[in-house]
Amino acid sequence: MAALTDQTVRELIQKAFAARRFAYTPYSHFQVGAALLTQDGRVYTGCNIENASYTPTVCAERTALFKAVSEGERRFSAIAIVGSREGERNRLITSPCGVCRQALFEFGGPDLVVILAKSEEDYLQTTLGELLPYGFGPANLND
Repeated sequence: MAALTDQTVRELIQKAFAARRFAYTPYSHFQVGAALLTQDGRVYTGCNIENASYTPTVCAERTALFKAVSEGERRFSAIAIVGSREGERNRLITSPCGVCRQALFEFGGPDLVVILAKSEEDYLQTTLGELLPYGFGPANLND
């Protein structure tokens, strides 16, 4: 697991909470924010965006990832994720769904640091490899 300073972790969690404020969640009322750190120190944020037909709904993690990739970023070192019911404090950690784990694996691989936070002081730090063992990535397509 890549070493992150306490200050970097706190800043990522703060940015994830800030991004969560923009979540569009009229159906589940469960708001998620994410802050994705590139290997060169830039941060891209995202929130979840729901849709009445459900399938087009996109998670905060993929919003942040797709924003970053659409601007040329390809290498990431960490992501912080926060989530709770609208108007409530985080009581539980919010872990990325399977689709987000796979999308993050494409660019972060198993060593991507994943910070699952209730607050700046109360969080779990793990890796994508621990959340998605035996992930399928670009290396699987090589001979």
